[in-house]
Amino acid sequence: MFMTIVWFVLIFGIVVLSHEFGHFIVAKLNGIHVVEFSIGMGPVIFSFGKKNTKYAIRLFPIGGACMFEGEDGLNVSEEGESEGSFLKANVWARIATVFAGPLFNFILAFIIAVIMVSMRAPAKNILTGVLENSPAEAAGLREGDKIVSINGEKTPLFKDITLIAFLNNEKPMDIVYIRDGEKNEVTLTPMYDEELGGYLMGIYSSYEEAKGLQVFSDAYYEMRYCVVNTYKSLGMLLTGNFKKEDVAGPVGIAVNVVGKTYEYSKDYGIQKVLYNMFNIILLLSVNLGILNLLPLPALDGGRLVFLIIELIRGKAVPPEKEGIVHFVGLVFFMILMVLVFFNDLTNIFGH
Repeated sequence: MFMTIVWFVLIFGIVVLSHEFGHFIVAKLNGIHVVEFSIGMGPVIFSFGKKNTKYAIRLFPIGGACMFEGEDGLNVSEEGESEGSFLKANVWARIATVFAGPLFNFILAFIIAVIMVSMRAPAKNILTGVLENSPAEAAGLREGDKIVSINGEKTPLFKDITLIAFLNNEKPMDIVYIRDGEKNEVTLTPMYDEELGGYLMGIYSSYEEAKGLQVFSDAYYEMRYCVVNTYKSLGMLLTGNFKKEDVAGPVGIAVNVVGKTYEYSKDYGIQKVLYNMFNIILLLSVNLGILNLLPLPALDGGRLVFLIIELIRGKAVPPEKEGIVHFVGLVFFMILMVLVFFNDLTNIFGH
């Protein structure tokens, strides 16, 4: 349990730090006064001040903040707004500052993906085997075939293929593959696997060593897979295809993801542990970047909506009114966090 907590704090700390540092560094470059830069939520356990900015570490490592002078009409001194106020900055400077948080999450994700690929390259879309009596064998697929797309979706990695098949259920899939330099098409219906609880094609592929600049292209495809996975998960969540047991908050991630991953990996050595923990950072960083760009109040995407409105109207929405909208959004997300917290406890201790 101790190591689970350590890894959880490190992972969340890295992901949150990259996000808030993006806001921080771009704000500084644009002359915007940062009132507080903090990692974590709740009571302050350590802080110091430098150049009118408070730097703090808070008790609960599940969030962070980069607060600007004048943002939402808050953090203004008795003397009024200074030249470093967020509201006095050029609208494009404010857009850059808000967008920088998610952008730095994607930058972190790509760096982590490069490290992972350097440790072990992902399996490509070239088949190294086809199982007997499987849907793939019945469809005529064989070793050496390169699957380039399924139902119009590109499949550069083998995990792209398995994800589509796993979520496709029993519907037929239109597969485009290359054999001996020629493009071919076939229709295949996955078969349900009770042990794995999903639909499979009956194919496999081997890992290969990434060489030279291929490391960067493979890293891009690893990151692309996480982006596609996140969007598909959001779609399933919105359409009600996820059960509450499938949703996890910080506690669920700590116990069911970080904890179980560490317990599984530790017997295979430190390199296996690091690889799998990097994979969690990659997934969480992409998730945080995408979720923060959703056009919802209190999120970076919601703030970008107001800035775009300002660009169109030629004048800003009064900060007090915008602040109310974001406050309502913040209350909603706080309530959601409480519900997710109790859902995590139910999933962990209720079985």
